[in-house]
Amino acid sequence: MPHSGPAAPSRSKAVLYRNGSVYTAADPFATAMLVDGDTVAWVGSEQAASSIADSSMDVLNLRGALVAPGFVDSHAHLTETGLALESLQLAGVGSARKLLDAVARAGGEGPVLGHGWDETTWADPALPSAEELDRAAAGRPVYLSRVDVHSALVSTSLARTADLGRRDGFDGGARVTRAAHTAARQATRRLPQEDLRRHQQRALSEAAANGYVAVAEMGAPHIGGAEDLRIAGAWNKPAPDSAPVPEVLPYWGELATSEEHVHSLVDQFGFGLRGLAGDLNIDGSVGSRTAALRSGYTDAPDERGTLYLSVEQAAAHLAACSLAGIQGGFHIIGDAGLDAALSALDLAAQQVGEQRVRAAGHRFEHVEMLDGPAVKRLARYSVTVSAQPAFDAAWGGPGGLYEQRLGERSAGMNPFATLFAAGVPVCFGSDSPVTPLRPWSSVRACLEHHNQDERISARAAFLGHTRAGWRAARYPNPMAGQLVPGAPASFAVWDVEELMVQVADGRVQSWSTDPRARTPLLPALDTGIDPVCLQTVRAGVELFASPALRS
Repeated sequence: MPHSGPAAPSRSKAVLYRNGSVYTAADPFATAMLVDGDTVAWVGSEQAASSIADSSMDVLNLRGALVAPGFVDSHAHLTETGLALESLQLAGVGSARKLLDAVARAGGEGPVLGHGWDETTWADPALPSAEELDRAAAGRPVYLSRVDVHSALVSTSLARTADLGRRDGFDGGARVTRAAHTAARQATRRLPQEDLRRHQQRALSEAAANGYVAVAEMGAPHIGGAEDLRIAGAWNKPAPDSAPVPEVLPYWGELATSEEHVHSLVDQFGFGLRGLAGDLNIDGSVGSRTAALRSGYTDAPDERGTLYLSVEQAAAHLAACSLAGIQGGFHIIGDAGLDAALSALDLAAQQVGEQRVRAAGHRFEHVEMLDGPAVKRLARYSVTVSAQPAFDAAWGGPGGLYEQRLGERSAGMNPFATLFAAGVPVCFGSDSPVTPLRPWSSVRACLEHHNQDERISARAAFLGHTRAGWRAARYPNPMAGQLVPGAPASFAVWDVEELMVQVADGRVQSWSTDPRARTPLLPALDTGIDPVCLQTVRAGVELFASPALRS
């Protein structure tokens, strides 16, 4: 497997990629592609490539590699991802004792930060106490985010520093949720700008090394604040000596009350904000039992989660965004949370007209629990669902988190096929650092959904991770996310074991290599091994290159 390396300097010469496979609607048998500046100039056959190649071009022999449109992560958190990559990795911790051991081994100075614990995978789900965290960290403040980042474990020293005593979600113990969790996290995020930039650059480098050409950054007051999003937006206009990175599609999750308020929220950033959407939370998460449910959690019947916004507040936000012609939207997980959002759509349509609501192209994040009537209402209002397939891979199936928390309701989680069949626009992301920046694993999760009726084809999953991401962000270039002449040269090159066409009908052979399908080929993912990224290019500029690419 090739090792990651620094990106090579951008080149002004036209680049001819040949002797591989190109995923393009222009020619399902294409083996070559010419990039001129920031644009795809041509795609076609190897024979044609031989006729156009000349000494003015940089010719790159793909040796069978796949060139495909670059991935778009439709929901990510850059600073949080960078911090998580440099913090204690707690995903593999299997008990409170092992978690405390990890804290005790933490080096450095200042707060002990960690991410990824999930007590639903432990044999004994009991959590450590705040006092035990204090002892393990030798008095250093401790903040350990749960895998969903909607709750955390904190030490008594951090609880004092963050003044958690009277905040909702703090009971004096180690686990904090809701307002107490927000305060605890923010207490560990008061960092100099250079540190914030370093964490974001680490996240963007990780994204580039995994074939992403763009990430939708979901900023919000309760996450990193406006300054954090300003830094993220600035990556789109870097200093001349800065290394190139994926494009940032910035969203701001703050509640608007009027059309004028919308404009003031957008104008404060001074760059192309994509919308007032993303992590404007209507509710929380299933894992932390803060997702708003119609009925109690199976493993905690007296708890139904939390609604952070009223129907009236959500409707005013959607109406204001609709009048301003900008995307609005919310973070929504539970069925009661979705009920509130759908009622808000109805109310907003009454206030400003259904056509204005539809034209704004609003988006809802996650939307994990929904039934048939809810799907139809989403389609009626042309709402895009921004979902995370890796959630099902991590928490679906027998004995998983969903089943523990929701019982029989878990079977209906993340109904991708139902959404596609109803014509609801769907795009996909990671919610990093909740799940890793691994796009092919996310595509595979769509193919191997724990509910077989909700599986979708490899082509649908791939488009949901690429072209649909640009469309969901209302990107101005309609050709973004495809490799055809005239389209932006934003793509990734992959070392693959085998290329195949997946048949969507589960009653027949799942995978086919028959070229008569006239469908562009994608990597065979039934091996469980992800393709390896050899190069990532955005608008003709190389973001990442493996040494193996030109060896």
